[in-house]
Amino acid sequence: MGNAQQDGATNVDEESAMDMNLEVVVMPVADVDRALRFYQGLGWRLDADYEAGPEFRIVQLTPPGSGCSIHFGRGVTPAAPGSAQGMYLVVQDLERTRARLIGQGVEVSEIFHRVYDSGVQEQVAGPDPSGLSYRSYATFSDPDGNGWLLQEVRERQPGR
Repeated sequence: MGNAQQDGATNVDEESAMDMNLEVVVMPVADVDRALRFYQGLGWRLDADYEAGPEFRIVQLTPPGSGCSIHFGRGVTPAAPGSAQGMYLVVQDLERTRARLIGQGVEVSEIFHRVYDSGVQEQVAGPDPSGLSYRSYATFSDPDGNGWLLQEVRERQPGR
């Protein structure tokens, strides 16, 4: 453990002083209301919808069970709508999550796993044959094309 330091009236451990929590990911969207309907339709909690004139509106939603939220809106990011790719949503039961999303009208890929033979990554149809955590996936996109990767994690690795 690091040495404690005085921070006003609070002692702060040096290690915890370096803790960094990812709390928000910015999503570039073309139509704020359409994106809001889509993510609320997934059951994501609306945390904020703030507008400060015609040039600025920010919306924040949080997936169920997540400590990280998304922001989108007008005047929030110069990134092109649909350019956010490869964001992970970790789920405990990939088949059930996939079925639920499909039932909500979301186009979700088939489940797949990855094989790393000869140092080359290959995507293979079906869940990981060994059933191990971190190895089975499915994908979907929001109406703007921002891409999400569902990853099944039933048992976390130590320290995670």
